[in-house]
Amino acid sequence: MEKADDRELRRLILDRIGEKGRITFADYMGACLYEPGLGYYTSPGKRVGAEGDFYTSSNVHRVFGRLIARELVRMWETMGSPPFFDIVEVGAGNGRLALDILETIADLEPALYDKLRYRLVEAEPTLREVQAALLGDQGERCAWNTPEELAEGSLSISGCILSNELIDSFPVHLVEMASEGLREAYVTVVDGEFAEILDLPSTPELEEYLLRLGIVLLPGQRAEINLEAGRWLARAARALNRGFVMTIDYGYPAEELYAPFRKNGTLLCYYRHRVEENPYIRVGRQDITSHVDFTSLIRRGEEAGLATVWFGEQYRFLLAAGLMEEITALETGAHSEEDRRNCRLILKKLILPDGGMGDTFKVLIQAKGVNNPSLLCKGEWARAL
Repeated sequence: MEKADDRELRRLILDRIGEKGRITFADYMGACLYEPGLGYYTSPGKRVGAEGDFYTSSNVHRVFGRLIARELVRMWETMGSPPFFDIVEVGAGNGRLALDILETIADLEPALYDKLRYRLVEAEPTLREVQAALLGDQGERCAWNTPEELAEGSLSISGCILSNELIDSFPVHLVEMASEGLREAYVTVVDGEFAEILDLPSTPELEEYLLRLGIVLLPGQRAEINLEAGRWLARAARALNRGFVMTIDYGYPAEELYAPFRKNGTLLCYYRHRVEENPYIRVGRQDITSHVDFTSLIRRGEEAGLATVWFGEQYRFLLAAGLMEEITALETGAHSEEDRRNCRLILKKLILPDGGMGDTFKVLIQAKGVNNPSLLCKGEWARAL
């Protein structure tokens, strides 16, 4: 069964196209994911975990949050252990990652725990109740904000802005190299159904984006361009007085993301743990994502005053942050061999490349006002592998 009837959102988008004649795929994707009260991320419903449509690293095992917390402690220390420290998680979901981070910091570094405020930023308003219920007493350390408050600059942050699988869900423009030059995919209506047409790009930013990267698509090659990712990072940089931006997501450097063998790009949909290539079904009921261009994030960050501290695969980050210690502690505390085996299998999913999250997922850490920080991710594990 479908999660919910998609007719209301479908009709809204069809009417919007009827008024304008066509819309960009970015506008279509934005409506599917973020239309108030109707979009995938702005309407009630379980999206993550066994009852949802996909897993995130934080839902695989609590050790993921523990390792991020270790790095956050190091960030606080390398900033000189300031009297106040903000952790701002953008796209906080059900609050699972926040809980794991807060519990770990309380255990590892009470001095920091007493000084921090954890801000949860989420587009779906009903998730605040879900987060508060899960956080329990930890909610006393938390505050809640909307994405608009972060974007408008009403927050003044000293600490770390954290996102885990956020940027892959930003609306993207679809482009294709035709014999006449770069073309953009627009969504129109044919016989009452959504259809695509190719035409001149809606904005010169699309061609400029590829030009800056030195990317030349092959004839017939299709790709996604995420203009919102750079804008979001620029807004985050403005909100950050001093500290770090930590971005965790699946993606590649630009030369790999736009490589010729990716003829059809990376756009995919997820519904009940099944991969779907058609974004025009289950309108607002399935996730739509594309892989992140980390080269552009790094360059846009530098333009906005963010220095690149570290970039690499998730498995390198987790190992450098203390994964082996966590595995040893979990196995020591397990009650049976089956429990120990299950721990190993779950944790392998976080670091193995084939069928796991280890190499497709990347971690990018950028800094503002912190010179040459000595973070865990820059340690021996990360350099040796």
